[in-house]
Amino acid sequence: MRRFVRILFFTVLFASAEKGLAQKGLDTPTHLFRVYEDDDFINIWGQGSDNAYTNGTRLDYFYNPDHPPRFIVDKVLPKAGRGSINTYGWGIVQLMYTPDKLLVSDYQPDDYPYSGALFASHSLYSYNPVSKFSFQNEVVLGVIGPASLAGQTQRLVHRWEGFDIPQGWSHQYRNDLLLNLNVTAEKQLAQAGRGLEVIAGGQLSAGTMQNSLTVYPLIRFGNMTAYFNGFIPQFATTGTKSDGGRKGQFYFFVKPAAQLVLTNALLQGGVFTHNPNLHPLPDSKPAPPGGQGPQTTTPETIPPKPYPDLNKLETSLTYGAVFSSGNFGLYFSQIASSAQLKGLYCHQTGNISLYFAW
Repeated sequence: MRRFVRILFFTVLFASAEKGLAQKGLDTPTHLFRVYEDDDFINIWGQGSDNAYTNGTRLDYFYNPDHPPRFIVDKVLPKAGRGSINTYGWGIVQLMYTPDKLLVSDYQPDDYPYSGALFASHSLYSYNPVSKFSFQNEVVLGVIGPASLAGQTQRLVHRWEGFDIPQGWSHQYRNDLLLNLNVTAEKQLAQAGRGLEVIAGGQLSAGTMQNSLTVYPLIRFGNMTAYFNGFIPQFATTGTKSDGGRKGQFYFFVKPAAQLVLTNALLQGGVFTHNPNLHPLPDSKPAPPGGQGPQTTTPETIPPKPYPDLNKLETSLTYGAVFSSGNFGLYFSQIASSAQLKGLYCHQTGNISLYFAW
């Protein structure tokens, strides 16, 4: 309940600020701040959980610069062509995975691992309103392991919320470096007036965090600004109706996806870090003192099992709605995904994101 009270508080706060800016006549925002929260407890079907990919929190600042990019990375990242609308961004992200039984302190090899990541991101979202094409780039740099502070964060939130305190974070993967490049390309396939868009997309991720290829269609319908008019207009005011903008938006979206995953550091460990629970175990008792008597070979314990192998082909269905009024936007989605590790369970995650533009 407290989680939803916080969300309501921020919604009212941002909506109040939006009204103040709207009175000043700011009709074309070029800056956007996003508060983003993934959580498997957010579930419209009343089936919230606390396992697998259980939480993702991020804060992002996006902006449309009024000068050519000076950062060397921005100069080499691909864009959507001449006349494209380029939005740059910086963000901080924390992700976490846990098994289902949070009160068990032992190693649980038949479930998802305890795993956390903390990283900074730099992005360039480039949209071309003429060719109806976009390139979205994201560079990620961070860590997995105890340095991500995922264990401390989850225990603190659970203690404050009155939930079970997770006991197994000592089994998480050790610290390792994350460096990734994620590139997404999208192209409009069909459009019906201003109320329906069908878009094809694909994403390639490469690096030490994840190596994968994702393909998907994106279907949007409702009262909305054209998708390829840029990133910020999807969640905020874009001008008057006469020039193609809308004061308010309310639209729905559906996005089924298939993903080929080769590696995932949060589920398999990093380049230099692997499952710390697979340490050698004694399989026999030592000989008696003085070397007298035969050595026994009775096993003392069963060697630990590794986590299940990664599912190379994953599928998901994302659906939800976006509401915006003036300089304030609210995004809500549900994601139903197949098991990420072989033999384990499917999972659902909800997302609530707040957007504040100026």
